[in-house]
Amino acid sequence: MGVQRIESVVYTVDDIDLNVRFFTDFGLTLVARDESSAVFRTRINQTLSLYEGSPRSLPPPTESGPTLREIVWGVDTPAELERLAKQAGADRQTPDGVLHTVDRTGFGVGLTLAGDPGPAPEPPRPANTSGHVTRVNQALRSVGRVRPIRMCHVALNIPKKGREEAVAFYTGLLEFIPTDVVQPMGVFMRVQGDADQHNFLLCHRPDKAGVNHVSYEVNGFDEVIEGGNHMIAQGWQEARRLGRHTVGSNVFRFVHAPCGGRVELAADMDRIDDSYGTRVHETTPPHHIWTLRTNRENAS
Repeated sequence: MGVQRIESVVYTVDDIDLNVRFFTDFGLTLVARDESSAVFRTRINQTLSLYEGSPRSLPPPTESGPTLREIVWGVDTPAELERLAKQAGADRQTPDGVLHTVDRTGFGVGLTLAGDPGPAPEPPRPANTSGHVTRVNQALRSVGRVRPIRMCHVALNIPKKGREEAVAFYTGLLEFIPTDVVQPMGVFMRVQGDADQHNFLLCHRPDKAGVNHVSYEVNGFDEVIEGGNHMIAQGWQEARRLGRHTVGSNVFRFVHAPCGGRVELAADMDRIDDSYGTRVHETTPPHHIWTLRTNRENAS
């Protein structure tokens, strides 16, 4: 079946201590740490690796400063791993079993066997509306510390020149499925083993290469709110107002990240199947269906 999920993302950073504090506040689990590197884990056993400096095993960065250097994708079977690695031109294998190549923009691409996601997360909290009552005699409380379930998508910026070849690397060689082609902006794609409306975005609107954001699914609307509130309370800077995207429909909250780009808290993403096809947009849909508005700061 091919690629199943994001397995790992790899960043190089200027300040390892600052980044460890950020992702600890964000709710990921720290599983390894030394003076110049750290590894965090999501609840379904994906990893985020941070390196202070630039390991020789990584391709050159696509932009200056802290940034994302490689995405590793999990594949379902050894046969599929071998086939896709050959198609993508993987030219080396590291001791952890990851096969490595570079995409047309210069971002590192890794392929490995998909890990065990572990037990399914608990269901979202039940909600009540008139005529659809699912919670009786159960008062709600704070969700407490938010722990992201998974990395659900990555968005990368790319130059406009060569964007067709950049997309074709993923749709042709790695067999990603294009879901929404927004001609003035970029191409949303999903991997074969996931029903999310997108797992990957190549965005050519900025006309330069670099990390845009990595999105983390949390367990419902309350966790998007409370997770963002916690990050603000810890001194981190919100990047957008709370809202709900048009493409993908997910609720979002963005925070600037010291590793480069932003991280997104996301919930309620559209799920699709093969009948969705590829939808082509000649004009860019609105970024969001809604964002939070308030005039509270102007109230007397």
